[in-house]
Amino acid sequence: MASRGLRLGEFAATLALAQDNAFGQPLESQFRSCLLATWFCKEAGFDKQVSRDVYWVALLRYLGCTGHAHEVATLFGDEIAIRAHTLVHDAANPEEVIRDVITFATAGRPPEESAQIVKMIHEGAHAWAVHNFASGCEVTDMLLDRVEFGLGVREALRFTFERWNGNGFPTHAKGDAIPLAMRLVHLTHDMEAIARLRTPAAALQAAADRRDRTYDPTLVDIFLKCGPAWFDKLKNAEPWTDVLALEPEPRRLLEGAELDNALLVAADFIDMKSPYMPGHSRKCAELCRDAARELRLPEEEATALWRAALVHDFGTTAVSNSIWDKPGALTRAERDRVELHPMLTEQMLRRSPSLDALNRFAAAHHETADGSGYYKRLPADALDPNAGILVAADIYAGLTADRADRPRFSAADAASEMCSMVTRGVLDKRTANAVLVAAGHSEARGRRAANPGGLSEREIEVLRLAAKGFSTKVIAEQLYISPKTADHHIQHVYTKIGVSTRAAAALWAAQNSVVN
Repeated sequence: MASRGLRLGEFAATLALAQDNAFGQPLESQFRSCLLATWFCKEAGFDKQVSRDVYWVALLRYLGCTGHAHEVATLFGDEIAIRAHTLVHDAANPEEVIRDVITFATAGRPPEESAQIVKMIHEGAHAWAVHNFASGCEVTDMLLDRVEFGLGVREALRFTFERWNGNGFPTHAKGDAIPLAMRLVHLTHDMEAIARLRTPAAALQAAADRRDRTYDPTLVDIFLKCGPAWFDKLKNAEPWTDVLALEPEPRRLLEGAELDNALLVAADFIDMKSPYMPGHSRKCAELCRDAARELRLPEEEATALWRAALVHDFGTTAVSNSIWDKPGALTRAERDRVELHPMLTEQMLRRSPSLDALNRFAAAHHETADGSGYYKRLPADALDPNAGILVAADIYAGLTADRADRPRFSAADAASEMCSMVTRGVLDKRTANAVLVAAGHSEARGRRAANPGGLSEREIEVLRLAAKGFSTKVIAEQLYISPKTADHHIQHVYTKIGVSTRAAAALWAAQNSVVN
């Protein structure tokens, strides 16, 4: 990978696979909608710039989905299930949206609890939706600010959840105020989902029914004319190959620092999944790189480990926050779902030869020296000899961070636990010791640098708690200050770092190594 680089299209397509996971859809669903959108552009004779924007918007539409997964799960339990459930509803029809949301939220609940849920949804649905969708758009924009896809793409993605009749969120933009690229992607995304989950005929009927309400009527008319042929064409498509073949020219190759920057964006996208995760992949990457150098591995190997650590948790997007953020012990079924995420990481990375080169580390990050890990349960001698570096780094980074079911270990306790794992044969001694040295357990570390963003130590404490999704009241209780003082700190922090939502604050904190 160090010599080949990574096509921008492969990078965006891999992010699209993760978005499919986040919405409980089969891999390549977003590719299929991208193909529909691209064919539409050709039929409509849209100019080159519009067609470019449509291509990237179709692949990146839900880039902010990890940024508000926690909030959705807090209200509904399984955010992936509710997203899948509402994917085909008419988002411009408030009655249908509320009906779907209530049906999902009250399923299996006793009558008295259902009544409370219904009351809460009716009273707070609008404010919650505005905040939720604003959060997703803000996180998307912050991530896109770091990889150049074009101003038109960034502008269109600010309208991800708006609708033609103004009943979308968060600003209720309507009609031509919504960029053409997003108006088209609204239509093709929905049509792909309805055709796949129901029938192509049902999709065409939905387009006709929602014309001039949910979708631009001019676009609907073209789709009604050409849609049947496009759906037939999709039957014989090879989505990954066909989408990459349509990548706009000139095609960019991400190499060196530009590639590293893109993978850092991927790491932050992944780690926004849970308020307990921001900064995790970055910390793993730093430990891997330093441990590789401690072992005097070639620089190319150290770089590969660093890059693999940044993307090793791609598969976490397929596991609900109701599991990642659960405060108690997991059930056997929940553990089984967790154990799938390295396999899903492998599946997403292996589509691109450049990213597949990282799988020897990334897909093995939960394997252990004695073969008791997952998902393949391979012993150390069946893995790459340096795979144990990422295994140990992932464990150390996890132990020294707060988790939903326990507080963080002290550095000393984490080191002690890892030494015990070496003694029991769970971890490879050579690689585990290198990670411990990288973490500072065998050498002095210099004085800590000034806090990023000019934040005070108290503001850092507040930001860390806010990033985990704690309310102002809980932050106040944990820091032994009044709720009014806590709110003052939160607003001051948001102003200093230039954000307006918890998710964006958590992303900033991860990008600036404030949380891990």
